Amino acid sequence: MADDDDKPQTKRVFVNHVDSYEGRHIAKYLSQCVVGASLEDPEDEEEDAASVDSAFIPPPKEGCYDIIGTLKKKGSRKPDFVKEIIAYETKDQLYEHLVECDIIVYDITEDPDQIDESTWAVSELHSDLDRLEKPKMFILVSTVMTWARSKPLDPDDPEIPFTEDDYRRRKPHPNFKEHISAEKTVIKMGKTNKAKLVTYVIASGLTYGCGENIFHYLFKSAWHNAPMLQCFGNGTNVVPTIHIKDLAAVIQNIADSRPKVRYLVAVDDSQPTLEDIVKCVSMSLGTGRVKTITKEEALLNKDIEQADFDMLLVNLRMDAVYVKENMRIQWAAEMGTIENIQRMIKEYKEDRGLLPVRSAILGPPAVGKTTVAKQLCDHYKLHHIKIKDVIDEAIENLERSAARVDQEDVEDDDGKAQDDQELLEAIQASKEENNGRIEDQYIIRFFRDKLHSMPCQNQGFILDGFPKTLEQAKELFAAEDDEEAEESSAAAFDKTTMPQNLIVLEAQDDFLKLRVMNLPENVVAGTHNTEEGLSRRLALYREVNTEDETVLNYFDELEIHPEKMDIVKDASDMCKDTVEKIKKIMGEPRNYGPTPEELEEMRRKEEEARLKKEAEEKAEREAREAEEAALRKNRQEEWSTRLEDVKREEYEMLETQSIPLRNYLMKHVMPTLTQGLIDCCKTRPDDAIDYLAEYLFQNNPQID
Repeated sequence: MADDDDKPQTKRVFVNHVDSYEGRHIAKYLSQCVVGASLEDPEDEEEDAASVDSAFIPPPKEGCYDIIGTLKKKGSRKPDFVKEIIAYETKDQLYEHLVECDIIVYDITEDPDQIDESTWAVSELHSDLDRLEKPKMFILVSTVMTWARSKPLDPDDPEIPFTEDDYRRRKPHPNFKEHISAEKTVIKMGKTNKAKLVTYVIASGLTYGCGENIFHYLFKSAWHNAPMLQCFGNGTNVVPTIHIKDLAAVIQNIADSRPKVRYLVAVDDSQPTLEDIVKCVSMSLGTGRVKTITKEEALLNKDIEQADFDMLLVNLRMDAVYVKENMRIQWAAEMGTIENIQRMIKEYKEDRGLLPVRSAILGPPAVGKTTVAKQLCDHYKLHHIKIKDVIDEAIENLERSAARVDQEDVEDDDGKAQDDQELLEAIQASKEENNGRIEDQYIIRFFRDKLHSMPCQNQGFILDGFPKTLEQAKELFAAEDDEEAEESSAAAFDKTTMPQNLIVLEAQDDFLKLRVMNLPENVVAGTHNTEEGLSRRLALYREVNTEDETVLNYFDELEIHPEKMDIVKDASDMCKDTVEKIKKIMGEPRNYGPTPEELEEMRRKEEEARLKKEAEEKAEREAREAEEAALRKNRQEEWSTRLEDVKREEYEMLETQSIPLRNYLMKHVMPTLTQGLIDCCKTRPDDAIDYLAEYLFQNNPQID
């Protein structure tokens, strides 16, 4: 044990891949731990543990571990709890940073590529023992899969768990032989000079908590309201597990106390089967149903990698004897997932940003509540809660349940079918006494059941036009017990169903009547939105929502103040301007985003839109080219016609201009020239040109 009087004020701890699941939470946990805090009495640690459990990162305390780390995804943002991120190109550059750290933690459970890097790091430190100025501690976080094929300690009693004392007998799963090789290398390197280099290996159970790791596929399917959760194989295999914060606490204890045991097992006390875990998640977050599938079918699941598949099918009983007996750990989940499932669900929703969005949209009839609510539900992926749908669904469920009363082979019904039949009969009697209307007490019951259903508790909901009265609001949101209640100055209310946002759409009666009158006949047919029906409902709405007594008073007393919006000022189609304003009030969606099917649909629509746009552009281009070609042809024909006209006009002009000249030639030139040519032909002189010239000169007619 380290000397309490010689504790350093701080220590530098290297953690690989601080942007991965385990690396992030280990680094975050250690960054809030004061050096040597695990050596103190547990009472002194309560305040520290509270800060570590907090979803927010408090300012670092004096003497806490300084976290130095690497990133799995290059270029990722440095986490706030990390002091320095190591950027390196070569291993030599990385080693320069490692030797500056007091404690080196390598997790090899998530990235197989880190196995070689971890063995290289410990080997380099071992080769530099003589040059190390300060003692180093090397902690390798490995996996219980290096024990997966170990033979039972007692063949007659296979339920005897393995402990740290049995680590030399461990046999790995075939796909985890490199992990056990790294474990042996780390243990070996720590035996040479323990004063300079001490090494530890932690065989970690399957980690869970804080958003989930290997069990994330279960939580995600349950949160998405999958009809049944899948259990691989027969589900009877025992799965060793540990909460990620408890694993980090084990590392903290090792760093503080330098235990003599070099190989430690880190698992909780639960020893659940895979089927137990799947059923627990399904009951607490999903539909409660489980489907067993074969290993071959499981391998087709794209959300599960081969390494995770191997871990989920491990059948191994382990007991962390040294950790429980010698370490001071404030367990986050000592009894495992099943005993702490509600806390796990809360951590999962908070860490993944999946807290439900609860809203209500109120206002007079025909103001557009359903139009706005539907668009918001589509955007936020929420459940649209309408009065008619809730009543119809509840009656249908009651009828289906009551129908089982007449079935003779119904077993373990615990009287639910009989109770549902009696409730259904009471509702029918009530309708007969109230002109076909269902009393508020039953409607409130249906709504409470709906809002407490898993889908509404997981994703959230938007109440469309309900509650309508102050009394309905009080009954609907009344607390059922102390755990779900939250005290206020007015009354206790159920915080799991109380809307976080209250939107009130407003408009004058004349505007609403005019809006309904302008609706198409096919839209109005069969609804309450007739002139008479709207007038009656508006009168009832104004009657129960007077200035002194309105449903809004209930929310005001609880400090949930409504956002009022005047629909008259919204001239956009489908009230899109109002929807956009409400989106700013409600904030960003809290879900996983588009599903793979939705992404594929989005890509398909984008491709269709692109092809359509290209086709339209091509058609437009071809039409433009055809138009230009036709225009060029018309211009060519026009030019040719004009050219012919010009030629004709020029010819006619030349013809006209040549008439006087011809007359002149015929009168004064041609007679003399003709006679000269005749004489020339008769005479046939040697030089006909000179002869003709001389003839013309001698016979030139005299013109006065």
